[in-house]
Order: sequence, then structure tokens, then C-alpha cells
Amino acid sequence: MESYEPERLSSAQLAAMRRSLTSGRGALTRRSLLRASGAGALALGGMATLGACGIPPAKRADAQAASDDHSAKEKEVTFSNWTEYMDVSEDEKGRPTLEAFTKRTGIRVKYTEDINDNVEFFGKIKPQLAAGQNTGRDLICVTDWLAARIIRLGWAQKLDPSNLPHAFANVSAQFRTPDWDPGRAYSYPWTGIPTVIAYNVKATGGRKVDSVTQLLDDPKLKGRVSFLSEMRDTVGMTLLDQGKDPGKFTDTDFDGAIGRLQKAVDKKQIRRFTGNDYTADLSKGDIAACVGWAGDIIQLQADNPDIKFAIPAAGYITSSDNLLVPAQARHKTNAEKLIDYYYEPPVAAQLAAYINYVCPVDGVRDELAKIDESMASNTLILPDKEMAAKSRSFRSLSAKEETAYEEKFAKLIGA
Repeated sequence: MESYEPERLSSAQLAAMRRSLTSGRGALTRRSLLRASGAGALALGGMATLGACGIPPAKRADAQAASDDHSAKEKEVTFSNWTEYMDVSEDEKGRPTLEAFTKRTGIRVKYTEDINDNVEFFGKIKPQLAAGQNTGRDLICVTDWLAARIIRLGWAQKLDPSNLPHAFANVSAQFRTPDWDPGRAYSYPWTGIPTVIAYNVKATGGRKVDSVTQLLDDPKLKGRVSFLSEMRDTVGMTLLDQGKDPGKFTDTDFDGAIGRLQKAVDKKQIRRFTGNDYTADLSKGDIAACVGWAGDIIQLQADNPDIKFAIPAAGYITSSDNLLVPAQARHKTNAEKLIDYYYEPPVAAQLAAYINYVCPVDGVRDELAKIDESMASNTLILPDKEMAAKSRSFRSLSAKEETAYEEKFAKLIGA
């Protein structure tokens, strides 16, 4: 096998991760929707480890990730997930869908909520993966950029389609072909996380806000607009507004989006760039309109009927959390059966009803309506065809690109 020099995280990448953990997705609990920070000190410690030790770059496509599969003899599977990312019984003592899976298949699920943020979790499992050892986990759930990195490093096992008939048939079109895993050979989405425009209709005087152009140029919104401190969300939405595809953009396109945002900063149209703390300002009306995360909006609407959202005609950014089988996992077939189980519409509906994220499973609407009609009609949980068609993903970045782009973005937002 070839040897590789370690790929170190740049200061710009580390700074962006710290922003995410302290005020971005990384700072949110699962029931407030989006990312949980949990052990913040551990997370920052994990980043220090990654920065000091480095991460190997892409391995050869034929790197050996598989191990002997003990699924037939050992009827078990170990699943690591985020906190509050699984349905719980009313008495909070059981997990109904997991228990039903075990009853049907005889496969016992060891379910662990030990993912608090992507960086910290990767710091936990990286030494074993790099050494070609079993991590003790058969199934993990990580965000798209980390899923892409694990696959690129050769540290995920290729999935067997014959064990995934429901997943293959039912994965929604908007999640079917990410550039980092075309055709979903190594992963399947657990949930989608849309970035949309949100506004307080009382603060806007009853006016709808439904485009990035409006956020950046409308004089009636001057000084009452916020964008996110996450580069992929803010730049991705701006690229779309400029008619560019976030999945295919060039350096020139990126610079154009930064320049567009800089003009709005200079004329004080944008009040500030925020993490999840925009929610309080939006609810109070101090921020009239913003770029925000759909999960937050669902929660805000439950308490404040003035909070509205809009999907720009130009489109919106969607990221995802994804299921992978790590290299050297002992129970690959059992893990594949569990993935496939959550792509059965009745099961997917039960999960969606609890966690309230975008469900990546087609055919779930009628099943969800049996549980809660309002959820079935909420396009932030089940995007309709028109909304799904507007979904775009921010393309994968090389280490060089990520460093350059994060440096430019940090300068824009004053980080």
C-alpha cells in the first residue's frame, strides 16, 4: 500500500470549526434542532488533535476497508448516533422503532448517543480507522462533509445493494447522488438540513421576504438582516441568488459571492453574521429577516406565529446527516438491514414524527399523516416536489480550496 503524508487542518479550517461548535450548528441541541455541542471542551480538544496529528489524504480506491462479517453468528449491531435523534416512547424508557426491528429480525441493537459533534467524534474513531482496527461501531451517523472525508480516506465499507432494497428504491431524488458518494455506494441519508430565508412578518410590516437579493438590497430591511457564520450556508445561498450552482462553482464565482456580501456589509445592510443566536433576535423582531436553518424555524413557529419562512425561487442549500458502516466493522450485514429498515415508509414516518427533520424517504407522506396531519403537510419536514426541485448541495472542497475559501469568508464576517 502506498504511504501518504498527513493532511493538516489549516488555521482557517480550525477557526471555521470553532465557529460551528460555539455558535453554529455545533452549538444546538437536537430537540432545538440541528447540531449538539454537548462536550464543547472535548470538541475543541478533538480539533487540536486533528490539527496537530493531521488527517491522511485520499487513499487508493482499492484500499481495504472490509473485515470478516460476523452478522450471521452474532445477531447484533452497534449504532452510534447524535443525541435525541431517535424516537422515544412516551415514558422515555424505550425506543419503539429499534425495539420493533429487534422483534422482527432477532438482531439486538446497541444504540449509543455518543456523537456530540463531527470533529470530536472523528477524533475518537480516527486512531482505530487509521490503524485498520475495528472502532467498536457497525453504523455511524455523520454530516455530509465528514462522510465525504471518511469515504475518501477508504475508511467506509461499500454497501451491498441486495441488503438495501427499500433504501435503494425509496431514497428521495434530492439525496440520491451527492458528489462525494454518487449513487450512494457507501452511505444513506438519515436526515436533511435545509437552509432557508426566515422573517418576522410583524417586523417587516406584513411584507414577505423571499430572496437573498431582497435581504441584501431592500432599504426597508437595512440594518435588520443577518446571515449565517457558516460559509457553506451563506455563500451557497448567495451563489444561488446570483444564478450559480453551488455544486459546480469556480473560484471566480466564489469571489463574486463574497464581493456581493461585502457590499451589503459596507452599506450596513447586514447587521451581523450569526450562529444559532439569530433565533432570539428574529423572534423579538430585532432582526426582520435572515438566512436560517429550517429546524430552528419549526421550533420558533411553535411559539411565535409571526415567524415565517420562504424558499427562494433561485433555490436553497440542503446538507445531510448520513449513515455509514466503518471499516473493519464486525456486523456489516446487520447494519445494512438496519439502514434498510429505516427506509420503509411506516418506520420512516414514525422517526420523522419524533425528530422533525427533513425525511429523505419517498412515500412517507400518507404514513406520517396517520400520525400527525400537520407534520405531513409541513414542507420543512416533507418537501413537496416543487421545493425538493430547488434543493442544492454545496460541492465538496479540496483542502486547498477550503483553506482559501474559509480565509476569505472569515475576513468578510470579521472572524
